Amino acid sequence: MGQVEAMKTTIEISDRLLMKAKRLANKRGVTLRSLTEEGLRKVVEESSKNSKYQAKPVTYKGNGLSTEFRGATWDRIRQAAYENHGA
Repeated sequence: MGQVEAMKTTIEISDRLLMKAKRLANKRGVTLRSLTEEGLRKVVEESSKNSKYQAKPVTYKGNGLSTEFRGATWDRIRQAAYENHGA
């Protein structure tokens, strides 16, 4: 298995968050570094999952409602949409 390259970096986080992270790392028996990497991986993976699907806008190229529904109430349109679909 190949070596994983690592780069040293400095980040600024709040003292309160750092203390909580250190306590959690200690409780889990892991290093702060591994806990930080785990958190960053989760955020990056979640971000990539959310960005894969882009909904395309739905458009209708026509003349609007059919003559049957022009001037109809929303109740009438909804009733027609659900005709023969269930109870």
